[in-house]
Amino acid sequence: MTSAADPAAAGDRRNASDVSGVIVLAACAIWSLVTAGAHDGRPEGVLLAILAVAAGYASGRILGALLPVAAPCAGALAGLGLAVTAPHTTPGPQITSPLGHSGATAALLILSAGAACCAAWAARPLVLRFTLRLLAAGIVVTAAVLESTTGVVLCTGVLLCSLAAARMRRRALGLAGLALATALVTGTSWAIAENVLPDGLTAALEGPLTQHRILLWRDALHLAREYPALGAGPGRYGELGPTVTQSLLPDGKPHSAPLQQAAEQGVIGVALLAAVFCCVLYALWRTRRPTPIALTAGAALTALAVVASVGNALSFTTVTAGAGLLAGFATSRPLSDEVPELIIDTDGVPPATAFSRDAGD
Repeated sequence: MTSAADPAAAGDRRNASDVSGVIVLAACAIWSLVTAGAHDGRPEGVLLAILAVAAGYASGRILGALLPVAAPCAGALAGLGLAVTAPHTTPGPQITSPLGHSGATAALLILSAGAACCAAWAARPLVLRFTLRLLAAGIVVTAAVLESTTGVVLCTGVLLCSLAAARMRRRALGLAGLALATALVTGTSWAIAENVLPDGLTAALEGPLTQHRILLWRDALHLAREYPALGAGPGRYGELGPTVTQSLLPDGKPHSAPLQQAAEQGVIGVALLAAVFCCVLYALWRTRRPTPIALTAGAALTALAVVASVGNALSFTTVTAGAGLLAGFATSRPLSDEVPELIIDTDGVPPATAFSRDAGD
């Protein structure tokens, strides 16, 4: 337990989360080079994604400290603009839903909704806070106009989680629930690829997922079993997966980030991907920002992880950079004081005390 008058301990917690994040990202970069050297792979895509996350996170920390309301609001508007225009400006095959660019569109809308909700919690005037929540609701409507069912469902979930976060006094429980949800979706996709679910459940999920996607997942598992330690090498799934080579519009991806890591970088690659997500949740747990902001960002990043588990959203630099930017907003330390009423006190505990206890448990 840490008191509000113990800034040194709070700084140590922030430093620990930052150092752990740097170590994990560095390990991801090094491991991609190792696996590429072992099997003549192409690590450029992985390295670009790592660079985008790091740059986005650093930018979010700086901008969030200087402009705690305006920066996430601008980020939400930028993400919304990219989501509307990206399907028409991104080079490459325009694979239709549920594969291809639709996953990136949904991911950008999710991150935009999360940024808008974080800006709303950081705003002081009630009118501005209400306006920013209207922006988040408008993003849900935009997802419907773009015919992104995934975007509608998950953006709505982020908005509802943000509103519910006002009553959550101990963020650890909320973040643990988000981690469990991510593990459940990832495990389900893995079980579908392994064909170990009951036939009725598999048949029900096969419709929205499509048989083509499931075949891509099974190819990835086959490669993971063939190269369990080092994987087949970054960027080599498209060369070795039979389903990809037989596709009319191949993009060389298995459309599942965990399965792609397993196929191309082995079990250690999967562990590193999970470690990145855990480091983000750890940073949100330790941040001195109010609990509603931390949980809102956590909900948006969890929704992104869900999309990435069943799609290729992380293959787009705008998405990985946006994820880092949102995490940076939520873990920044604004130069001005936070609004005390952001913390909802249900047990008669003064807001500052409630926040200190929550952030330090």
